[in-house]
Amino acid sequence: MIAIDYDPISQGYIKSLARPTGNVTGLFLQQIELAAKRLQLLKDAVPDLQAATMFWDASSAAQWKTTASAATSIGFRLAGIELQRQPYDYEKALAQAPPSHRRALIMPTSAVFYRDRRQLADLAIRHRMASMFVLREWVDDGGLLSYGASFPSMFRRAAEYIDKIARGTNPTDLPIEQPTKFEFVINLKTAKAIGLEFHPQLLARADEVIE
Repeated sequence: MIAIDYDPISQGYIKSLARPTGNVTGLFLQQIELAAKRLQLLKDAVPDLQAATMFWDASSAAQWKTTASAATSIGFRLAGIELQRQPYDYEKALAQAPPSHRRALIMPTSAVFYRDRRQLADLAIRHRMASMFVLREWVDDGGLLSYGASFPSMFRRAAEYIDKIARGTNPTDLPIEQPTKFEFVINLKTAKAIGLEFHPQLLARADEVIE
């Protein structure tokens, strides 16, 4: 497995990361632990930002709860808008947020949000909102910022696990790994489109800047 938008322990697929049970092993990206880091990077990018909107759905509910908790701890106001019926109407969802929260959009990850990543990036640009996403694929498609694990690195490691299992290794002997490579990506094209300039120190911290 490559668990990106769910917790395999709480879902009952495994009992522990060190000694998984049954026939399940692989990688687990604990998104909830990155919530505070993403909030701080967004505030660093837009220093006067005090509030934002966050969309979430059933599969990203845990990410919403943790992000909301992290926001409270740093005195940041966050409006959570739940998306329920597909196809999601993002314009309608944004209209539900208080006007003071529409300067920035924070997105968790889910299968649907990943599929709609270009649509979400375009939404933020149209409304001149700073946007923070989980994976760089959103920034490649027009999102402003992302901080998260490297997808290619995770899939390469998963392939190594598959090779070991194919050669006879028991899955229970392979502990669940967490990604070790994380990347902070900035899209300067999007920043220009929404009229935002970044401090040079922030750009220096980025692993990649899309110009």
